[in-house]
This record gives sequence, C-alpha cells and structure tokens, in this order.
Amino acid sequence: MLTLHNGLSFLRAPLAFLFLIENTSFRILAILLAMLTDSIDGYLARRCKAVSRFGAILDPAMDKFFVFFALTILFFEKKIHLWEGCAMISRDFFLVFFGIYLSLTGHWESYRFTSIRWGKVTTALQFLVLIVLTLGYTLPSYFYCIFILFGLLAFIELWQIKKNSGLPPSLTDRQ
Repeated sequence: MLTLHNGLSFLRAPLAFLFLIENTSFRILAILLAMLTDSIDGYLARRCKAVSRFGAILDPAMDKFFVFFALTILFFEKKIHLWEGCAMISRDFFLVFFGIYLSLTGHWESYRFTSIRWGKVTTALQFLVLIVLTLGYTLPSYFYCIFILFGLLAFIELWQIKKNSGLPPSLTDRQ
C-alpha cells in the first residue's frame, strides 16, 4: 500500500542513484535527504497509526539499498576497500542468518517485525561514514570493526525479541 510514509521510504532508491553523478554536493544532499526520509517515515507511520508489516520491511530494505548502492560506487572509485564495505554491511549478513533461521523453523509468518535499536544505530553510523567518505576523508581500517560488533548486537537483540514473543522454541532452543 502506497502511503506518504511508504513513499518517503521508496524515495531513498532514486536518491541512491545520485551517487552515479561524481559530485560531492549531490552525494551529500542525497545522504542527508536519505537520513531525513528515514527519520520521518517511521515517525509519520506511528503518528498516523498506519504501521504495517509492509512498511516495517520496506523501510530497512530502502536503507540497505541506499547504503549498498553508495558503497558499491565508492568501492569502484577506490574510496573504500572491499573488506571495509563488507564490514559496514555485516549486520545484514546477521539479519540474513536470522531470516533463514526463522524460515527453517517455520517462524517467519508469526515473527513480529519491528525496528531494533542496533539496527537504527548501525544505519545512522553507515550514513555518517558515507558522508565522511564522500567528503574524501579516510577512516582507519580498525574503525570498520565496530560494524561487525553492531551486527552481532543486532542479532542478539533479534534473538531476544524472538524469545520474548512467545514463539514456540525450536529444537536447538530446547537443548
């Protein structure tokens, strides 16, 4: 369903394409607008009492698309190393593992999708790092390890939500 808040989420996809233009001002504007739409869309959905499963999946999907697209461009421009980019999206690897777990245990349909603290922190830091890289600065390689830590913390937070949601335990939970 296309609502104002979902439209704001969708807006991050075309904003990502501004990274194809090698212009620092356009790129910074794209990042700032992506950050703004990310902040406003969820607020509007909650305020209008129009939070939906679709929106709960669309919002982070558009964040991921924006970040992946921008990182890909920056990688090909040699502004970030492959392992640094992978570290920045390591939370998403953890999310994939969690999604596979939910699917294999039959909990996908009953899982209540919601935003998580470590997901929000990671996304905010990803946007800030994109600004730093776009401005031509480099970060020390060890800095990117924080994304791996945040990914692990996001996985733990998701696991806690699952445990507290009343979903039946899987075989591995019983051991």
